Amino acid sequence: MNTANHPSFWRRIPLAFGAFFSTLSDGAYAARVEKLNLPEAAPVAPVAPAPAPVPTPAAAPVILKEATPDAALQLLALLQREARLIDFTQENLASHADADIGAAARVVHEGCAKVLREYFSIEPVRAENEGSRIVLQEGFDPAAVRLTGNVVGTAPFKGTLSHRGWRASSVRLPKLNDKHDASILAPAEVEL
Repeated sequence: MNTANHPSFWRRIPLAFGAFFSTLSDGAYAARVEKLNLPEAAPVAPVAPAPAPVPTPAAAPVILKEATPDAALQLLALLQREARLIDFTQENLASHADADIGAAARVVHEGCAKVLREYFSIEPVRAENEGSRIVLQEGFDPAAVRLTGNVVGTAPFKGTLSHRGWRASSVRLPKLNDKHDASILAPAEVEL
């Protein structure tokens, strides 16, 4: 595998956050991301000659939105400010006792929850309780509901809701000054 053209780890961080927000806010984008995770089918040798192709109308080209890293970096900075998330993930936890890690995780959890409450409205994708039996009719949104287990045939599908899913109904990130350097997630601190 040639990794010369792969983005670096640091370049992938804003890409991941950008993809995260695009997936939450754009159902079509989420459907394309979901297709990336599907296993590729093994090629099958044709048994009989294929019939002549029937001309079909050209599909509209897929227009990909450029994910800007600024929003992802802004969210990462907010998570650092309120939850010390970067500090927590950059710390080597091997030498710490489980109780100390648990106490730190509580602070990170509370700070992350505060950021989510303040800057996002998050609601379940499905209203039913987890563990409920549900029926997915033909035309259900595959970007909002992922089928797992023994998926055979076509809708309607009957199954058990194992996770309600989450969707962002609104995002309220603060506006940034055009001179703001979003790559500075937390400034260095110098005590005098």
